[in-house]
Amino acid sequence: MSNPLLQAFFVGRAVAEVMNERLEVALTDALSEFGKFDAEAREHLRQFTEEVTERANRAAEAANAGQTGTGASDSIDLQANIDELRAEIALLRNELQRYRSSSV
Repeated sequence: MSNPLLQAFFVGRAVAEVMNERLEVALTDALSEFGKFDAEAREHLRQFTEEVTERANRAAEAANAGQTGTGASDSIDLQANIDELRAEIALLRNELQRYRSSSV
């Protein structure tokens, strides 16, 4: 080519075409990876949900199997547990009040 202006035009056009093609490939690859990541994340979430549900069901079955009767000893143990939890809650409330009053 003898005209440098015409040569610069064709070089610029070729550069734009090559950049456009590479950008298209890069964007396609990025979208493909994102789609794959999204599918994997959904699968992991589904598996996590299934595992949680299975464990909850097993725990519920074990709790039901452990409740063979509702005798007096069960209610005494239950009441003792409730009393212990109430005592712990009261202790924690006192500690929390003490902490709040010391930080003011």
